[in-house]
Amino acid sequence: MTTQEIVSKLWNLCNVLRDDGITYHQYVTELTYILFLKMAKETGTESQIPEAYRWDSLTAKSGIELKKFYKELLNHLGESCTGRVREIYQGAATNIDEPKNLEKIITAIDGLDWFSAREEGLGNLYEGLLEKNANEKKSGAGQYFTPRVLIDVMTRLVKPQPGERCNDPACGTFGFMIAAHQYVSEQTDEFYDLDADTADFERTEAFTGMELVHDTHRLALMNAMLHNMEGPITLGDTLSNLGKRMRGYDVVLTNPPFGTKKGGERATRDDFTYTTSNKQLNFLQHIYRSLNGDGKARAAVVLPDNVLFADGEGEKIRIDLMDKCNLHTVLRLPTGIFYAQGVKTNVLFFTRGRTDKGNTQEVWFYDLRTNMPSFGKTNPLKLEHFADFEAAFEAADRRAVQDERWSVFTREQIAQKGNSLDLGLIRDDSVVDYADLPDPVESGEEAIAQLEEAVDLLQSVVNELKALSEVD
Repeated sequence: MTTQEIVSKLWNLCNVLRDDGITYHQYVTELTYILFLKMAKETGTESQIPEAYRWDSLTAKSGIELKKFYKELLNHLGESCTGRVREIYQGAATNIDEPKNLEKIITAIDGLDWFSAREEGLGNLYEGLLEKNANEKKSGAGQYFTPRVLIDVMTRLVKPQPGERCNDPACGTFGFMIAAHQYVSEQTDEFYDLDADTADFERTEAFTGMELVHDTHRLALMNAMLHNMEGPITLGDTLSNLGKRMRGYDVVLTNPPFGTKKGGERATRDDFTYTTSNKQLNFLQHIYRSLNGDGKARAAVVLPDNVLFADGEGEKIRIDLMDKCNLHTVLRLPTGIFYAQGVKTNVLFFTRGRTDKGNTQEVWFYDLRTNMPSFGKTNPLKLEHFADFEAAFEAADRRAVQDERWSVFTREQIAQKGNSLDLGLIRDDSVVDYADLPDPVESGEEAIAQLEEAVDLLQSVVNELKALSEVD
């Protein structure tokens, strides 16, 4: 049985819970509580769980007794345990009211082909569940879910290295950091090429994040654990003063939440130079400030179009970004790749400079939006859609790239445009450019003039014919 087949079976169990009124997102959270116990048994890591609350104790009970024990289990693991177990179960509560439904889920999970799941990787299984949840529109959980292919492209172009500190300040279910971890492990033969200290650093310190939503934070912890990653994942708001300590990173990969702070209040960070209620502008400030100043620290960030052209504090933040960092590339992403269809997004790639002034000399833009097919659930974004962009991005001589979607603007040209970065979009063949059509008033005047010339010419011909007839 493949991981995909196991994911489908686990997802179909959600039908069992419909009578209990449980949403898809609640279902994945509920599955996390139960899967953790089963996976701990399958991987031989039950030692971190008290013996009385392990998987075999759960499967030994049924009916009302099972329901009572399950609630007791969640409470005990969330309050009396330590480490990752406590983090995952802290504040946990079940939404399942019907004991038979709980029993069906436990029995179904116990009966799955766990040998195959272990072979393909339990982390991949869990990632599959999270993606399934994000793609289910009824859950609303996928509103800004980053497509896996985009995560992989961004990670591959940023190239995290062993020994570097990587961070996602709005980590969601930890997808970017898991991709970064996998990239580094592939470059180092699953860390076997590293010395003991570096390998330990990769496992316990290299990949970190912060997540505001409790349930999503729980999913991130589980996801990290199943990928053998033990770096700290903090429950909190990066835009609060809690985020001030998130500094000194070599790599930042993220897709921060869009919108404004609730009620329109400003960020509570007292170290931001520019104050705004726009979340993504505040996250952008945080990100380039969180990079270390060795001239190598870099970031790739998904941001909506308004970041590129917002005036006032938005313009000041863009100027500050281009001063402190080399904003070398902006990828204009196609529409329809997120759950919120109307959102137009971009990826900003930049490298922190050693100084705070004059680091951006020119910005390259790649238009992957205009004249592109409509993407969505039936036509997902694929790796091949990024091939030409990756080739242009990686080119030794960017000016030698022959691609109409690839363009460059100097810092001076950007300044002349009011420091707007809403640039680099090619002509849209599906839109009539009325600017290129002749002006109707001018066209009418020109036609009258041409008609008058024709009348004059005709009159001269008539006059000549009359003169000839008189001679005859």
